[in-house]
Amino acid sequence: MTPAIDLLVKHKISHQIHEYKHDPSCQAYGLEAAEKIGVAAELVFKTLVVKLDGKQLAVAIIPVDEKLSMKAIAKSTKAKKAVMAEASEVQRSSGYVLGGVSPLGQKRLLTTVIHDSAVQLDKMYISGGRRGLDIELAPDALKRLLKAQFATITA
Repeated sequence: MTPAIDLLVKHKISHQIHEYKHDPSCQAYGLEAAEKIGVAAELVFKTLVVKLDGKQLAVAIIPVDEKLSMKAIAKSTKAKKAVMAEASEVQRSSGYVLGGVSPLGQKRLLTTVIHDSAVQLDKMYISGGRRGLDIELAPDALKRLLKAQFATITA
């Protein structure tokens, strides 16, 4: 179990766990997950951590085949500027390793924005908190649990 799964169990959120053998030479973690669990890339979402206005961290959850728009994530969080957080900051803040960062069960709840394409989905897949582990759940359940908002945040 990971902190992400523990959180879902604690809150009695309906979910399904999907495990697969991660290839250490693969750097496109989300696309690898989509391929190995056999679902379309637009259903699998990656968790990105950004730094807003050089201070606070925030989470962006976007489809694995999309690119985050720094301007859009800044606007949706009412910040002037957003940049990708340093890897060491992400690991320290979330408690997860890169490629296995789940938006759930992080050390503290961060401002979170989920790409609005998730609104139309019955289910989405997010990292379960380690490489080779994804969680299937309803987008609305994820939004409620993270006190997140939906917005267009891709380029």
